Amino acid sequence: MYTLPNKLKVFALVFMVLGAVGIVAGFLSAPKTTEDVAAMMADAHHGDGHGDAEAHHGDGHGEVEATHHSGESHHGTESHAASEDHHGEEMTHEHAQADPHQEHLEHVMHQLQNRPWSALYIASFFFFMIALGALAFYAIQYAAQAGWSPILFRVMEGITGYLPVASVLVFILLLASAFHFNHIFHWMDPELVNPESAHYDKIIAGKSGYLNVPFFLIRALFFLLGWNAYRWLSRKYSLADDTAEDQSFFKKNFKLSAGFLVFFIVTESIMSWDWIMSFDPHWFSTLFGWYVFAGMMVCAITVIALVTIYLKSQGYLEEVNDSHIHDLAKFMFGFSIFWTYLWFSQFMLIWYADIPEEVTYFVTRIEQYKLPFFGMIAMNFVFPLLLLMNSDYKRVNWFVVMAGIVILAGHYLDVFNMVMPATVGESWTIGVPELGALMFFFGLFIYVVFTTLTKAPLVPKNNPFIKESKHFHY
Repeated sequence: MYTLPNKLKVFALVFMVLGAVGIVAGFLSAPKTTEDVAAMMADAHHGDGHGDAEAHHGDGHGEVEATHHSGESHHGTESHAASEDHHGEEMTHEHAQADPHQEHLEHVMHQLQNRPWSALYIASFFFFMIALGALAFYAIQYAAQAGWSPILFRVMEGITGYLPVASVLVFILLLASAFHFNHIFHWMDPELVNPESAHYDKIIAGKSGYLNVPFFLIRALFFLLGWNAYRWLSRKYSLADDTAEDQSFFKKNFKLSAGFLVFFIVTESIMSWDWIMSFDPHWFSTLFGWYVFAGMMVCAITVIALVTIYLKSQGYLEEVNDSHIHDLAKFMFGFSIFWTYLWFSQFMLIWYADIPEEVTYFVTRIEQYKLPFFGMIAMNFVFPLLLLMNSDYKRVNWFVVMAGIVILAGHYLDVFNMVMPATVGESWTIGVPELGALMFFFGLFIYVVFTTLTKAPLVPKNNPFIKESKHFHY
C-alpha cells in the first residue's frame, strides 16, 4: 500500500494556500469603478508602461472602442467583423451619442473584472480535463483489453480520483456565470436576445434555442453525472476484482468501458462547444471537439507518466520498466502530433477561406496574444517532436519528465488562448491571478490524486492481463 509522504502533503498544502492568496488578491485588485480604471491607466502612463490595466492595450484604444461600439460590451475580441454587420442597424441615438471615453473606461473595467474569473476558470478546467482524459484513457485500455497497461491502472484510477472534486468546482464556476456573478460567458447577457435592447445581437439570439442558461446547466450536470458514474462504477469493479474468484468484475468493467467510450466521445464534444467554444459565440469550428480531446489526452497521458515515474523513484511499482515508460512516451508523442494536425487543419482552412466571421478568431489571437499563441505551438509541437522523436529517449525517465513539463505548460497556454481573448481581450497578462489559480489547483490536484492512491494497492491482483503487463518488454 502506498503511504502519502508528509513532505508531499505539505508541498500540496503550501501551493493551495499560496494559490488561494493569489486568487483573493486577483479579485481584490480588480477595478470596481471606471474611476479606478482611469487611475490605473494614469499610473501606467506615468510609470514604466507595464501596469496590468494598460500593459497590453496602450496603443489599441481605437480597436477596443470599435469592439465596444459593435455591441460586445464585455469582450475585447468578439467577432468584430460579424458584430459590425449585425449590430450597426440596432444602434440607438443614445448609444451612438454616448461619451466614447466613458464607454472605453467601462469596457476596460469589464475586461479587468473578468480577468480573475477567467484565470480561475482556465486553471480549474485545465486540471479537470487531465482527470477526464485519464478516465477516457483508462476506459480505452479496458475496452481494448490491452496487455501492457494493467500495472498502471491504479495510477490512472488515482488521477481520476480528482474528477469528482473538479466536477463540483467547474459546475460552481458555471453557476457563477449563469447567475451573473461574472460576465465571462458573453452570450448569457439577456440584453443580447432582447429585440428592444440597443445591444441586441441577431446571431446570438438565433442560437438562443441551444445557448440558453437552463439548457446549458442541464447539459453540464448530465455530462458530469455520467462521467462520474462511470468513474465510480469502474473503480468499484476494479477493487472488487482484486478479491474475486472469477473474471466477472473484469467482464463488467470491459462492457461498461466500451459503453462509456460511446457516451464520452459525444458528450466531450458537446462539452467543448459549451464550456470553451461558446466564449466566442459568433465563431465555430466543426473539429473543435476533437481539438480539445487531443489536448486533453496528451495532458492526461503525460500526468500518468509523471506520476508513474515519481512512484517508481520512491520504491513503488517495481514491476514497471522502461518499456512501460516508453509506451506512455509514445502516446505523448503521438497525441502531440495529432493535436498539431488538428490545430493546423483548423487554422489552415480558416486562413485559406478568409471569411471575416471566421478569421477574427485567429486575427485577434495573433495580433494581441503573440507570445502565448506562438509559444503554445512551439511547446506543444516543436518540443515534443525534438525531445520524443528518438525511441531511446522515450526510455530515459528524466527526459520524459522534461518533455512532460513542457507539454503541460504548453497546453495550459492552449486553454489560456482559447479563453482569455474572448473574456479579457487586450487587458490580459500572466500575473498574480493566473499564477495564484494555477498554484491552487495544482496543489489540490496533487493532494487529491496522491490521497486516492493510498486507498488501494498500487498493483491490481486479479486482472487477467496483469502477468503479461508485469513482464512487458518492447
